[in-house]
Amino acid sequence: MEEIKITVTSPLLPDLEEFIPYLKDIWESKWITNNGKYHQELEKALCEYLKVPYISLFTNGTLPLMVALQTLRITGEVITTPFSFVATTHSLWWNGIKPVFVDIESETCNIDPNKIEAAITPKTTAIMPVHVYGKPCNTKQIQEIADKYGLKVIYDAAHAFGVEVNGESIINSGDMSTLSFHATKVYNTLEGGALVCKDEETKKRIDYLKNFGFAGETTVVAPGINGKMDEVRSAYGLLNLKQVDNAIEKRRQIAIKYRNGLRDVSGISIMEDMPGVRHNYSYFPIFIDAEIYGMTRDELYFKLKKNGIHCRRYFYPLISEFPTYRGLDSSRLENLPKANKIANTVVCLPMYADLEEQDVREIINIIVR
Repeated sequence: MEEIKITVTSPLLPDLEEFIPYLKDIWESKWITNNGKYHQELEKALCEYLKVPYISLFTNGTLPLMVALQTLRITGEVITTPFSFVATTHSLWWNGIKPVFVDIESETCNIDPNKIEAAITPKTTAIMPVHVYGKPCNTKQIQEIADKYGLKVIYDAAHAFGVEVNGESIINSGDMSTLSFHATKVYNTLEGGALVCKDEETKKRIDYLKNFGFAGETTVVAPGINGKMDEVRSAYGLLNLKQVDNAIEKRRQIAIKYRNGLRDVSGISIMEDMPGVRHNYSYFPIFIDAEIYGMTRDELYFKLKKNGIHCRRYFYPLISEFPTYRGLDSSRLENLPKANKIANTVVCLPMYADLEEQDVREIINIIVR
């Protein structure tokens, strides 16, 4: 077994000494869940930071996807991408909705808007795009299609914390956006997530649905689930919010080093920053052309691993390749040529705020050699 010297990611952690007084306060109050004061403070702080009108906190990033579909009463078929984490499509399946996959853009790895219209049927009720690696989707074109056919749009923005386009939060796009605050993300609450909406009535429905449907002590208005975030993670999240900008800047500097070291390597493609976009540098994917580079993606992946550097083939395989979804017509390889190519050539390099400069140099040197 290879020794792990450099992990693919590492969590952003608040200062332990600063966290302890919050824990003491929670212990003394004995209020550890059910919309406590830190939960309320974090929702308010996140609304301000993310420039969004309403946000509901959840215990993980998958439940907001499931609740968004319930809130908007989505049924039938939803058009989505096969190039994402499985939670995107699982949320549809758990709601009895059929996912319909369309291909992606090579430049952004996001759903290709030009492929959406051909996939619309009388059963289509929504589009669920993903801001892959935090790169913004073509929200304007997607919204135009949704408006033309009367479809809802729910964005899986798990990677897009703090991402803005021309000063506007990408998370305001569509009818709703969901966030993940998992430990691997730019901003984390250990485990956690959120659902962003645009009006108070919708937030009220979301909050009912994430708390068993309770609208009062004895009134249940919907068949809800338990998706609440507790006070410990809410307090942790408040502290992490103070340092996330500094962490994003450190990630940006690491991305610059990677780009400078790899930009001119034959057979290696990288992603550059998009004009007008405030990126969060959540991932640093590279794409391998085996014929030119002289080594396949998997050969490079295992070479790095042998040297104690753990990367991730993210996303591989495609969601459409998993047994649950393989039988769908939209999962056929000829329907998803770009997604298949990218899934078989991508590797995400280590990326986190505390990644040392000498570690970045070592990773670059192994790739260049």
